[in-house]
Amino acid sequence: MNKNKSTDIKRSSKAETILLQINSKTKLGDLRKIAKDIKKDHELAMELWSTGEFLPRLLAILIMDKKLLSQDILNKLDKDMQTHTFDERNNLMDWLMANQLTKDKKNIALMGLWENSPSALQRRAFWYFQGRLRWTGQTPPDNTADLLSAIEANMTQEEPEVQWAMNFIAGWIGVYDEKYRARCIKLGEKTGLYKDEMVSKGCTPNYLPEFITIEVNKRINVL
Repeated sequence: MNKNKSTDIKRSSKAETILLQINSKTKLGDLRKIAKDIKKDHELAMELWSTGEFLPRLLAILIMDKKLLSQDILNKLDKDMQTHTFDERNNLMDWLMANQLTKDKKNIALMGLWENSPSALQRRAFWYFQGRLRWTGQTPPDNTADLLSAIEANMTQEEPEVQWAMNFIAGWIGVYDEKYRARCIKLGEKTGLYKDEMVSKGCTPNYLPEFITIEVNKRINVL
């Protein structure tokens, strides 16, 4: 672990013991096991977060108390995430959304206000959450038409991390909502986003015409 960022911070022995268990070979599953043993410990979470390191921050997210995550605190966490690389900060926000924000009605309501947030990461969370509602088969709010109109109007001007989440929801709308399918495919053709992206074997491309066609066919073949 690189402790240079925070050598002046005196940490509890509990935090130091946990940090000794984390290294470059630690996997996400390992962090979940550690978190399961700790359960909820917001104070410890903030100590781990203060390291400024990616893996301890992922673990911190798992053991935070969701009831203490006010908009002010979330803004602070968001600001801290900006010190990370592009992929790391996206992972941190997605992890926070999936493991904390989606588990609490108050935080779900907060995310619902983030469509036009000044923070790109918060806008990403807004769109990704709406996409997840559809992807996981939950009954989405009756806002599909409005969301699709906003995506069509704004996606090409958005930051890359937000574009990905907008594309994600457009993909799942196209898969699950037949009346919007052609519109979502046309959106992909018009923007050309991810058209030339290389994907690993077995993975579905992000390019909307391909994504929607493949995912729809999967579901037809299951029936």
